[in-house]
Amino acid sequence: MSSRPQSQRDPSFTRDEEAVREYVEKLALALTQMGFQRMPARVFSALTVTDSGRMTAAELAEALKVSPAAISGAVRYLEQMGLVTKERQPGARRDHYRLYDDLWYASFLKRDRMMRVWRDATAEGVAAVGENTPAGRRLAHMVDFLDFMVREIPLLFERWHEEHGGQEAAAS
Repeated sequence: MSSRPQSQRDPSFTRDEEAVREYVEKLALALTQMGFQRMPARVFSALTVTDSGRMTAAELAEALKVSPAAISGAVRYLEQMGLVTKERQPGARRDHYRLYDDLWYASFLKRDRMMRVWRDATAEGVAAVGENTPAGRRLAHMVDFLDFMVREIPLLFERWHEEHGGQEAAAS
């Protein structure tokens, strides 16, 4: 069985829009169970099922049957998480919200930067409470873990690119 979607294998294939709507809600539910806020989970899910990976706030509001204000807060949250970006075509009046071409790479790269900030802030906490106190030992352990992650994540990125060299950009 091919790993490519049916629509790429068979040009005559048409989407079952009801099944797509159900999938968007199921994916959103799974994301909320993992800690996402509900509306950002729905917006992210809606973007993932578009062939272009991009939609305007009005298109998202229509697809999800919600107000544009609900979309505004959701995309702001998704932008902060590094999952979507806002772009405007030259001369256009509306912003488009787009999934990153290499979505998971971009998201984890942002998390890598956040881990560095978290590690550095935690190291300051060790100094503040004293490294030989119970809190200091707990914070030092956290610093060790975050430092390990900061060192290892770039190696995972390298392995990913070695194994998938450019494939995700071609699929977008």
